[in-house]
Amino acid sequence: MPEKLRVGVVGATGMVGQRFISLLDRHPWFEVVTVAASERSAGKCYREAAGDRWAMSTPIPEEAGKLVVQNATRVEEVSRGMDLVFCAVDMPKDETRALEEAYAKAEVPVVSNNSANRHTSDVPMILPEVNPEHLAAIEKQRKRLGTRRGFIVVKPNCSVQSYVPALHPLREFGIEKVFVCTYQAISGAGKTFKDWPEMLDNVIPFIKGEEEKSEIEPLKIWGEMRGGEIESAKGPVITSQCLRVPVSDGHMAAVFVSFRKKPSQEEIRELWAGFEGRPQKLGLPSAPKPFLTYFEDDSRPQTRLDRDAGRGMGITVGRLREDRILDYRFVCLSHNTVRGAAGGGILSAELLRAEGFIDGRGG
Repeated sequence: MPEKLRVGVVGATGMVGQRFISLLDRHPWFEVVTVAASERSAGKCYREAAGDRWAMSTPIPEEAGKLVVQNATRVEEVSRGMDLVFCAVDMPKDETRALEEAYAKAEVPVVSNNSANRHTSDVPMILPEVNPEHLAAIEKQRKRLGTRRGFIVVKPNCSVQSYVPALHPLREFGIEKVFVCTYQAISGAGKTFKDWPEMLDNVIPFIKGEEEKSEIEPLKIWGEMRGGEIESAKGPVITSQCLRVPVSDGHMAAVFVSFRKKPSQEEIRELWAGFEGRPQKLGLPSAPKPFLTYFEDDSRPQTRLDRDAGRGMGITVGRLREDRILDYRFVCLSHNTVRGAAGGGILSAELLRAEGFIDGRGG
């Protein structure tokens, strides 16, 4: 691979921004040269701006810590010389959408963790192992934006990535209905137990917007390309409940599924064991091998034991068994700030580079 691409992290002081900074340290393809955040952090070195809010288990990377934080809304300044921007801002949707488009129009490709552009028909919402073909929508998006290099790619909601990967290989049997209940870590709200002590010994049965995302986003992921845009799939029917639980990292999903043509348990296990996507075939740096891991032990996957599978990029599955109402039920687990957020964004950027959508010419 040629020399490293110069990348920026916009929204660098938040939980997901910190995870981007941590995962990009010594990345073989990308080098963080710019960090940007809100006006109140601008002008400080990153180490000072992150300060006691740094929530990662590893120290702030030395080189990133020395960078001076720029104002994220000063797009021309931030994007100067950038090959790629990772976006993880905490702003209202309309403002986020406008900011991402501004970076794209400044001829900087944007890989976003935010939800603002997830339902724009020419913006790929990528789970790299599942729908890499949706990157073809970038051509039409560039025409709409009037750009040569700039575009926006988004990643799905973090909880979706715990169970959609396990369902995807089973679509050949005609998935008809999915019931899912997600048990989501506090880092998904950008929190730690230090700043959210009321979550100790507690479960909150509501996470704003999560159930709608869980029911709608998979349909875009499974959608088809039509006229250069992504048309969401008509099914399966998905219903969900999303709960916040006292766990630091890791989203677990209890899944119930029915099929048009019911497979055997052996067929399901074989498909999970053999499934690999484009990132695995290309040998991308962040691609986990295996992508899906099934546990025969009924007590697995467990959040503390298994969220870091594949350096936090793998999906673990267990407890496959027949169901009394639908056909089968099983449990899935993913690391929400690695696979579900920053790591998933980095893998998407690796795929974009490998497929020729990003080069090193600078913004």
